[in-house]
Amino acid sequence: MHCVREVTDDLFWIGANDHKLHLFEAIHPIPQGVSYNSYVLLDESTVLFDTVDWSACRQMMENLEYVLDGRGLDYVVVNHVEPDHCASLEFVLQAYPDCQIVSTEKGFMLMRQFGFAVDSHQQHEVHEGDTFSFGSHTVTFLEAPMVHWPEPMVTLDLTNGALFSADAFGSFIANDGRLWNDDVDYDRDYIDENRRYFTNIVGRYGPHVQLLLGKAATVLDKIKLICPLHGLIWRNDFGYILDKYDHWSTYTPEEQGVQIVYGSMYGNTESAAECLANEICKRGVTNVVMHDVAETHASYLVADTFRLSHLVIACPTYNLNIYPPMHDFLDELRMLNMQNRTVAIVENGSWACESGDLIQRFVEDEMKDMTVLNERLSIASALHEDGRKEFEALADAIVESVGKACTDCASRFA
Repeated sequence: MHCVREVTDDLFWIGANDHKLHLFEAIHPIPQGVSYNSYVLLDESTVLFDTVDWSACRQMMENLEYVLDGRGLDYVVVNHVEPDHCASLEFVLQAYPDCQIVSTEKGFMLMRQFGFAVDSHQQHEVHEGDTFSFGSHTVTFLEAPMVHWPEPMVTLDLTNGALFSADAFGSFIANDGRLWNDDVDYDRDYIDENRRYFTNIVGRYGPHVQLLLGKAATVLDKIKLICPLHGLIWRNDFGYILDKYDHWSTYTPEEQGVQIVYGSMYGNTESAAECLANEICKRGVTNVVMHDVAETHASYLVADTFRLSHLVIACPTYNLNIYPPMHDFLDELRMLNMQNRTVAIVENGSWACESGDLIQRFVEDEMKDMTVLNERLSIASALHEDGRKEFEALADAIVESVGKACTDCASRFA
């Protein structure tokens, strides 16, 4: 049975939702599911904007047939070739053999690499600033390389103001009947999964996102709708999501606060981390979150690192090295180009305590613009009262640094 929504005159959402997939890209947990968005324009020509993951192909095809209502499909615009959006393209081309394809040069290259029979269809290779008319609707294209693959573009309908934004402005969480950003309390229920989607999928490519935001700014007055390939359609409050994207893509903390990520084999490092969190909150900094690095998926840790200004790494020494789950987390931050954070270190070791030096070296050598506080808490097996002076000095240093960051931030935006 068809399941479609009208977006605006002549434009329809024909996507699908997925609650069966547990790991997005076989990596990231999606307990609230994910949507695959595809759109159809009915003009003098009929146009499909992107397809869906293969798992949702049947639903999309039923939706497409219903919306077309006996008409053929004239064009498919491929903004992004990643399989969660393009896997169903082959089936669309088989069902509509006269359909023409619009995409970028690299888009066609990747379609061929994935084995899609695009060469049996008329192709239109488009570039930055080109326009294309489907009748009463004219679209233009902005290239978006490395957001987050090399081939994406975004398409702006100059007639109705719909921006087909590929993976930009997308989010985890299935739509489940909702269509618009204001169908939900976005700041309460959606932004955390939006942040986790961006930081883990696109986070490495901040400079490229900034370039795209700069291009979008030149046509912002023409944009009335933002139609991403995952998540809800934005029809208002663009400034809210643009501000988030600006923070995330410049690696600027959204909030002054402290994330404590700890690893603990027998509970002693965890106990020290809990005590440190208590001391920080006692001193008036209460925006504190704690995560067990061995129990919390790295995507959640990464998202909170992007959100908060300060990171405490509490880590035992393991085989004269960094505790392996902690090393994996740090390497994830390195891979995602994390920068511009203040880091405090808590090290533990019953003998040959090495983790602190190794962590500091990793942070300073493998990441950019990271500040490591001079105060370090060193624990020999377990935290004892004779270490209180060192322990309190670290809490004081963290609170002072958060306060200074708050003052600097306030002065910048005064």
